[in-house]
Amino acid sequence: MSHSVLVVEDNPDIAHLLEVNLGDIDCDVATACNGRDGLRLALEQSFELVILDIMLPQLDGIEVCRQLRNKNPYIPILMLTAKTSELDRVLGLEIGADDYMTKPFSMRELLARVKAIFRRASLNMSDELSMLDSTVIQHDDMEIDIEKRNVRIRDKSIELTAREFDLLAHFASHPGRVYSRSQLLDQVWGYGHDGYEHTVNSHINRLRAKIENDPTSPEYVLTVWGVGYKFHEQHV
Repeated sequence: MSHSVLVVEDNPDIAHLLEVNLGDIDCDVATACNGRDGLRLALEQSFELVILDIMLPQLDGIEVCRQLRNKNPYIPILMLTAKTSELDRVLGLEIGADDYMTKPFSMRELLARVKAIFRRASLNMSDELSMLDSTVIQHDDMEIDIEKRNVRIRDKSIELTAREFDLLAHFASHPGRVYSRSQLLDQVWGYGHDGYEHTVNSHINRLRAKIENDPTSPEYVLTVWGVGYKFHEQHV
């Protein structure tokens, strides 16, 4: 089964390299060489993944990501950046990118990331669903409909990205269980690499900003100092 991927990259050599290698893992690849055309294609067509460079002409990748995420909160976005600044990478994650890689990158690692994204999408939490009596998880005033991928808190709908939803559903399926950042990378992102734990931190911060009354004093996703994170246990 082929997967549809949009590559938005202004370097023609990198774009061609991505197109060839993604084709080798059975991806149908469309390309755009500037942010404006990339955004237009992403909104006009249906893609399973967008690989998006940050430094783009006409419209930079950060703005493309922001606008695309506002229109489509679920499409996975993998950002590429030639910048070494941690701020640029974190900013990409904060505005809705699911993952990022810094140039120069290993093509083998990029393909592993892409496969992990597709694997998570195809599973769609099926392993966790098989252990649940219902596809709806209720925790105090939070309701998570895994099948419909909806979250409501006190009857208010909460809009999450695909990765944020998977992260929340994973936590809520195992209340009280403590996960390290490397475990979350492996079980939610589908891969584990040393040095990428801050990806988890950024997604936790974004998730808390959307679901917590006070993100600085969370009630749902709790920090276990020196270990990782856990979801609060049900109030009886």
